[in-house]
Amino acid sequence: MLSPVFSQLAIAFPQIDPVIFQIGPLAIRWYSLSYIAGIVLGWLYARRIVRNDRLWGGKSPVSVTDLDDFLLWATIGIVVGGRLGFVLFYDLGLYLQEPARIFATWQGGMSFHGGLIGTTIAMFAFAWRRKLPVWSLIDIVSAVVPTGLFFGRVANFINSELWGRPTDVPWAVVFPTGGDVPRHPSQLYEAALEGIALLLVLRLCTHGFLKLKTPRFVTGVFIGGYGTARIFVEFFREPDYQIGYLFGGWLTMGMVLSLPMVVLGVILAASAKPRPETTAAPQE
Repeated sequence: MLSPVFSQLAIAFPQIDPVIFQIGPLAIRWYSLSYIAGIVLGWLYARRIVRNDRLWGGKSPVSVTDLDDFLLWATIGIVVGGRLGFVLFYDLGLYLQEPARIFATWQGGMSFHGGLIGTTIAMFAFAWRRKLPVWSLIDIVSAVVPTGLFFGRVANFINSELWGRPTDVPWAVVFPTGGDVPRHPSQLYEAALEGIALLLVLRLCTHGFLKLKTPRFVTGVFIGGYGTARIFVEFFREPDYQIGYLFGGWLTMGMVLSLPMVVLGVILAASAKPRPETTAAPQE
């Protein structure tokens, strides 16, 4: 049990209203704004990537028009997949009893793993419809996803949710929904690792090593990098109360869902091969 002294030394949680403003029954929340900001900024960054011929060794196989049209598909995949993933992975029993709560996205939130599955389905379907190289599209999306992860984790902090385990570190925070004990601000750890750090690593892959010329490599780094960061933070994050630790030990649902991502990421990056060079036909 932590000493009361540490509770007094902990950082007070900033008084930030989760609702930015409200007009009648319509409430605009930071959580919703974080998704909008992540999607829009990711889309703008993706447009810059496909316009940069140097990154591709020529013209990008995915056009700006393709990205503009894919934006709606991606948004549906993120929102629907993220919500259904939370329902299925984290509290299925509750939502089977009260199905109407599925639509209350501000209660319980979203699952990254579900959003990843939903977006992946959207990317495969869109690439098939447009006859685009699917791995190039996925590489582009993978390179920009950390922008959304950053804003999403900051919103989790503002909502005082998904906080960390009790601790006596100097930067511990007493969350209004987490009792009187100081806790790890694990949402900010994830924002730093899954957002900023992973974005910089992927930027190095795309702009430094020009790995967009090697389909699947950027995707592998993203998937493996996210899985590694998430597993690390799970050691500081409080397990979901309705699940707790799995198998009577220290494993959490986040670890279980992220471990296959690490394995898949390594396989994708290791097996990636450069796109065949295209040469102009000889002139007679």
